[in-house]
Amino acid sequence: MNPAWALLRLASPQLPIGGYSYSQGLEMAVEQRLVSDAASAAGWIGDQLLLNLARFEAPLLLAHCQAAADADWPALLARCHEHRASRETRELAQESRQMGYSLKQLLLGLPELDRPARDLLDQVGEPHLALGWALAARAWQISPGDALAAWLWSWLENQLAVLMKTLPLGQQAAQRLTSQLLPVLQQAERQAAQLDPDDYGSAPFGLALASMAHERQYSRLFRS
Repeated sequence: MNPAWALLRLASPQLPIGGYSYSQGLEMAVEQRLVSDAASAAGWIGDQLLLNLARFEAPLLLAHCQAAADADWPALLARCHEHRASRETRELAQESRQMGYSLKQLLLGLPELDRPARDLLDQVGEPHLALGWALAARAWQISPGDALAAWLWSWLENQLAVLMKTLPLGQQAAQRLTSQLLPVLQQAERQAAQLDPDDYGSAPFGLALASMAHERQYSRLFRS
């Protein structure tokens, strides 16, 4: 079987976990005019990639995927607890929990998920997204590095979809922005893969403030 199909399946916006319904604070950044055009959007997304995702979210997800691939269940559970404790706002915690729950329901209905992975899902009452992503990669025989790349791509694609609905940003402009951000995405992937576990950590104050404000935003398109 062509391995690209599994990778496309994991990164697809059709994966029924509801990622399209969250903006991760970007909708509030647009409301506050922190993001008002393609240039400011590139700055916001680029900072997110290099100052937040590359330093914590991405290496932590990669660690999940590596532990799942190695069937190192104690390490995977430890990373799971670390991820849950790191959610800085109610909105971010709900997003991870809801998407993790949806991914769990999907995986439990698929024949590819092996018994040890099923047992782990039963053990974890409320799996988060990173855990579900790692177990999906294991089930579909996707390498940890490729699983990280798929997650980064899906994150970027979702942020661009948010911009097209809120700025609005046209499809051609979104593609030009994609070309501009792909080198940054590559840099974030490389940094995440090289980061020592003892150095995981970021302090995305702007993201946390935008997320908290979004919980109380009067009119919004995306969930909190």
